[in-house]
Amino acid sequence: VQLQASGGGLVQAGGSLRLSCAASGRTVSTYAMGWFRQAPGKEREFVASINWSGGSTYYANSVKGRFTISRDNGKNTVYPQMNSLKPEDTAVYYCALGRSSYYNTVSDAFGSWGSGTQVTVSS
Repeated sequence: VQLQASGGGLVQAGGSLRLSCAASGRTVSTYAMGWFRQAPGKEREFVASINWSGGSTYYANSVKGRFTISRDNGKNTVYPQMNSLKPEDTAVYYCALGRSSYYNTVSDAFGSWGSGTQVTVSS
């Protein structure tokens, strides 16, 4: 499976962006999906995850209340809507395909990774 993340860009603090991650090669509707991010000089960190149906989601404390993850299984795509962006949200954002149907927060629970999309939030 190939994962293509898009939608990143430059935005002012307080603004919004909607990323998307399109999967190709096989259907991903029975697998959880997740988003991670990595800022310069920092380790990759969990951002959000969604189970196979979209009925269960989980967020890092740093983005809870500001980010919303959703998925469209008919389009094989997952979307994080990012609102009230802060300069500390600046990072390369990666989508990932889970190894199971249930959402998770650790990198090892995800078996395939996209190439990443840059999000830069200016103050």
